[in-house]
Amino acid sequence: MLSRLSARTFFFALFLFCAGLLGFGLYLQHYVGLEPCPMCIMQRYALALVGVIALLGGLHGPRNGGARVYAAAILLTSLAGGGVAARQSWIQRYPPEIPECGPGLVFMLESFGLSDALPMIFRGAGDCAVIDWTFLGLSIANWSLANFALIALLGFYLLVRRQVRRWY
Repeated sequence: MLSRLSARTFFFALFLFCAGLLGFGLYLQHYVGLEPCPMCIMQRYALALVGVIALLGGLHGPRNGGARVYAAAILLTSLAGGGVAARQSWIQRYPPEIPECGPGLVFMLESFGLSDALPMIFRGAGDCAVIDWTFLGLSIANWSLANFALIALLGFYLLVRRQVRRWY
């Protein structure tokens, strides 16, 4: 069944998946009040880049070689994002005595003022070792790692599968 789907279909589905995950992350930040840490921000960038690559692949609708280039880019980007998620999961499991991610948002605003703290805010503000939210016993970093692994598997599948011949 999956082998009959075109690469374009996979790319559009992956774009929608990434957009949904990013939307959920923004929901957790702006409505639930969870502040992302610097590692969370890096994972968002990686996920956004995967989504952009997938959107470009879907809009382009490449043939065999082109689809493999997009798949390789998705695979490499998801491995990079997954590496950050794995490191954060490790930090959460075995928290260091000295936080590795930087100061909190309130501390930055009180210590540096808004003009100096604004660039730092876009880099993330929370502590990477803190687990603020869980679902089914897994933290956001754990879920991020699982999603990046799923995306990497899809990228690998698209890289090695025989492409479907389409005449449109």
